[in-house]
Amino acid sequence: MAPSSWFTLLTALSAITIGVRAVPAPHTLTIRQDAIAPLPSAEIAAFKPYTWFASTAYCDPSSTKAWNCGENCDANPTFEPVNSGGDGNETQFWYVGYDPTLNVVIVGHQGTDGSQIAPPLIDLDIPLVPLDDELFPGVDPSVRVHQGFAGTQSRSAPGVIAAVEEALSLYPTRNVTVVGHSLGAAIALLDAVYLPLHLPSDVNVRYVGYASPRVGNQAWANYVDSLHMDITRINNKQDPVPVLPPIEFFGYHHASGEVHIRNDDVWVSCPGQDNPSDQCSTGAVNLTNFNATQHPGPYDGVTMQC
Repeated sequence: MAPSSWFTLLTALSAITIGVRAVPAPHTLTIRQDAIAPLPSAEIAAFKPYTWFASTAYCDPSSTKAWNCGENCDANPTFEPVNSGGDGNETQFWYVGYDPTLNVVIVGHQGTDGSQIAPPLIDLDIPLVPLDDELFPGVDPSVRVHQGFAGTQSRSAPGVIAAVEEALSLYPTRNVTVVGHSLGAAIALLDAVYLPLHLPSDVNVRYVGYASPRVGNQAWANYVDSLHMDITRINNKQDPVPVLPPIEFFGYHHASGEVHIRNDDVWVSCPGQDNPSDQCSTGAVNLTNFNATQHPGPYDGVTMQC
């Protein structure tokens, strides 16, 4: 899906920052180039079911509830849906279900639909705000996140947690993986932090996000890292969305966990937060060097769409 709202921000910033490169988080400056490692082909292939699940989140809730959404649903044929929701406008589509092949509960969140009015406005609602203390009890108020992302996550949270609890009661697993692309990846990361605060301690939550923008400030990135959760952010080549909102203007930072697709068959693991290497998104992409057509993919052959 074309991230038109992000391009509005890119255009405005480019006009005043020609040639500016993103400034990495201070503690990442000492990361060595040789710490960056290519992923073996088997590890790349293991992400593919989750890539399809992220793409599926762009499909209407009626089709994900029935699991008859065409190619996306066919790619994970054993999936058993539990519930779905959202209106695709103020609340992005979401769905929850169980995959017996992977033995995991899946939570999927839709990315930006540029044909709707609200999603681009959500993307551009960039003030940093504290987390809702009812949804995120006990989190320090210095932890601040994107106001638009927090708002839409809060609207889907009641339905999502109810569906996850139902799935965990119905199926023999204690594993939950939250997925999404673009705006959906941002919502999914908030969910990955939110869910463990409300689920039993024996439930393991994992995050796999694609083309996620930055979600919060340095305190947020540090807090996410402190949870020692399994987090993977997959970014495609010169896609500009993962370097937005810019560090130097708004104080946003990524948590650790980036995997950068350098070309279709070369994926590299980028340690640390906002790794400055030119093999990783923060070092390779800036306001004058990007390719917006790479935002929807492909990710190992999968393009994010329904």
